Amino acid sequence: MHPPLPARAPQAPVVRLESVLVLAGLSLAMAGFAPNFVSLGNFLNILLATSVIGVLAIAATFVLSSAGLDLSMGSVLAVAGVVTGVLCVHLGLPWFVGGAGGLLAGMVLGAINGALIARAGIPAFIVTLGMLSVGRGLALLIADGKPVYGLPGAITFLGQGRLLGVPMPVWIFLALVVIFHLILSRTRFGRYTLVIGDNEMAARVTGIDVATHTIRLYVLSGALAALAGLLFAARVNAADPTAGAGYELSAITAAVIGGTNLFGGRGTVIGTLIGALIMGVLQNGLNLMAVASFYQQVAIGTVLVLAVWLDRIRDRRKV
Repeated sequence: MHPPLPARAPQAPVVRLESVLVLAGLSLAMAGFAPNFVSLGNFLNILLATSVIGVLAIAATFVLSSAGLDLSMGSVLAVAGVVTGVLCVHLGLPWFVGGAGGLLAGMVLGAINGALIARAGIPAFIVTLGMLSVGRGLALLIADGKPVYGLPGAITFLGQGRLLGVPMPVWIFLALVVIFHLILSRTRFGRYTLVIGDNEMAARVTGIDVATHTIRLYVLSGALAALAGLLFAARVNAADPTAGAGYELSAITAAVIGGTNLFGGRGTVIGTLIGALIMGVLQNGLNLMAVASFYQQVAIGTVLVLAVWLDRIRDRRKV
């Protein structure tokens, strides 16, 4: 028997109007400043560039919705990539064994995060910050500090292949958006996640096993980070132990811009897609305008701060 949900369990909004307006306005602005911006090929480039961050952002959406935090996603991405590379290239195992090994590595690291947070009572910030360093070190150790080249064709197809003219990472990302939108908004797992993030004490009172659910959330985060690692390695045909540095912050930014509450209780996977596209459009447009990369970092950081600030203002008005 599953415990009943609280009568006023929070709902996951599909998408915020503000996010859509920001995406539309930003796209129009970029189209005006960069004539090459408006084209089908460039739109696919934006989706392709945001696909890896987007997969991580889906993981961030679930963790943030539960009032958690995962700063280790970029390092887990690297570990999964090098585990797959070593298994397939150095040990000569079939591609599906290597891919499964990479996914399993991500899930194990996620389970460790979840257990330390839920069972040992260590704050998520500390645990995942530590795992960020541990994971990066493990990736460097496993790969002996060097990228692993020459991944099997079946894996590289995931990153470089096309279906109906659309890159495979885009198909995978959009499929995950649909699947995890339904999970967050229509299933008991998703509702438990939102209830825990909204009021953990109320969740405990209703009989929800908060600790077990928390561990499952971090296992999910590790699995999605590992999948992002496989996609990244497949795109460049190399498992790089330094891959994914800073990606966790971009993923959190995309989720928050899209409408997920940084402090828990509200999450939207469709909104995360919009948030990822906002970041992709911003970066793509600045690239087309030949704006230096360090200015782009300033712009993305500014967008994150503004998004959280506006979100807090909106929450205060509802009180």
